[in-house]
Amino acid sequence: MKNIKLFESKQVRSIWVENEKKWYFSVSDVIAILTDSLDPKAYWRQVKKREPELVTFCHGLKIPAADGKLRAEDCSSAEQLLRIIQSIPSPKAEPFKRWLAKVGYERLEEIENPELAGKRMREIYKAKGYSNEWIEKRVRGIAIRDELTNEWKKRGVKEQTEYSILTAEISKATFGMTPTQYKTHKKLDRPTDNLRDHMNDLELIFTMLGEASTTEIARNRDAQGFHQNKHAAIEGGKIAGGARRRLEIKSGRKVVSQDNFKHLAEQVKRRLPHKD
Repeated sequence: MKNIKLFESKQVRSIWVENEKKWYFSVSDVIAILTDSLDPKAYWRQVKKREPELVTFCHGLKIPAADGKLRAEDCSSAEQLLRIIQSIPSPKAEPFKRWLAKVGYERLEEIENPELAGKRMREIYKAKGYSNEWIEKRVRGIAIRDELTNEWKKRGVKEQTEYSILTAEISKATFGMTPTQYKTHKKLDRPTDNLRDHMNDLELIFTMLGEASTTEIARNRDAQGFHQNKHAAIEGGKIAGGARRRLEIKSGRKVVSQDNFKHLAEQVKRRLPHKD
């Protein structure tokens, strides 16, 4: 499971390693936070050169890079990061250590009680400024997406690359553009921008319809492998696309919007206390 964590509004890429029951965090992201370095990877190379033993506290794990693709990067568990942090002088070291402990504890709680994950997700979106109505649709959409990817996994679809291709087919049939084109349409220029976090209510609803329809078609046809599931994805997207077009005709208004929620992030930044 891959994720993005926030420390003082700054992103830390992370991945949950199930067999170890641990989060692993991007070392370069941590260094960027602790040092405010413009080139945290170069900073990390210098630290490793100065203290070669720190290499033993890292694992090469694939996480989303700046271009959105999965690339191997140095990652460390919370315990390993504590040792690395000792070699990086920073006034943020102590609050970051407390944050690490909290993140690990919350994940263990969520394993014991999965409902907590949904509750915390809602709290995060609420803190970002989203409405309760939007949040419920977003959470429901995540559940529908998980159901679809679980179905793909059972049916022999390969994760990452093939998932991305099938998702693009659903999106093209639903909205007339791939997720990458959609992000451009909404002027989302950062690789870390999540398209669905910038969709309005109707865009979320038709995304859910396309993915739920694809799941249903794949099950009923017992689609196996990439090619059969690609046909299911296209047809599932067409169902949502047809419904979208009919609504647009009746309402006289386009569903696909250039609007995004960047303004919410700016509002959060303005609410954060400034440090002297």
